[in-house]
Amino acid sequence: MMERSVIFFDIDGTLLNHDKKLPATTKEAVFTLKEQGHEVAIATGRAPFMFEELRKELDINTYVSYNGQYVVLNGEVLDTNPLSIPSLLKLTETALVNDHPVVYMDHEDMRANVPEHSYIKESIKSLKIDYFPAHDPHYYEERDIFQTLLFCPEGEEKQYEEAFQDFDFIRWHPVSCDVLPKGGSKWRGIEKIVQKLGIPKERQYAFGDGLNDIEMLSMIHHGVAMGNGEEEVKAVAKYVTKSVEEDGIVHGLKMVGLL
Repeated sequence: MMERSVIFFDIDGTLLNHDKKLPATTKEAVFTLKEQGHEVAIATGRAPFMFEELRKELDINTYVSYNGQYVVLNGEVLDTNPLSIPSLLKLTETALVNDHPVVYMDHEDMRANVPEHSYIKESIKSLKIDYFPAHDPHYYEERDIFQTLLFCPEGEEKQYEEAFQDFDFIRWHPVSCDVLPKGGSKWRGIEKIVQKLGIPKERQYAFGDGLNDIEMLSMIHHGVAMGNGEEEVKAVAKYVTKSVEEDGIVHGLKMVGLL
């Protein structure tokens, strides 16, 4: 029997193709890994409520969400890392002046600080999820906020990066950035899980394609970049597989010897 490993999969552009569909070969591969006794987990920038159906379809109960700020192991919350509320309020004030809306996100829901905005519609629509943030400018009150979305055109996040040193800004769409606690990353969440599981680094794997996967793929022992991934992502990964459209997950798992 193969020694137990842990494999972390990003969602968008990795598990799901560009139509946000799960390839049949990927689903089959995930269940084969599970049958072999491996721990299969998700590592995503998405909120937990944005991939609940996918978790059910793949029977995955361990995940790193919000780019490492909300970590669950076997259905139990293992670690959380919320944003600083005083800094978040200052960010919101600045964003309002610039006509840059924000969306506050906790582990259950998300709410926008403005009633509607074209940037929010455009970027959320690209996720192809049946979900849209309602308006509640006070949603941050009396709850932990694990990630905020800042909606602004490319390049305009620079002013926020300079002004808010306790946040990291990671772009995921031409008009939207993830706002995370400084130093927050998928790798931070992964570390919590692998420490708890006690699986040695030689049997730790991760697959990803986006800019928020760079730290994960550069730090984990076996980092696999998707063929459709950003060039900066491929540059730090140990392996580069085929694209998600070309059965990249199966190909990559064979490359590293797991299938």
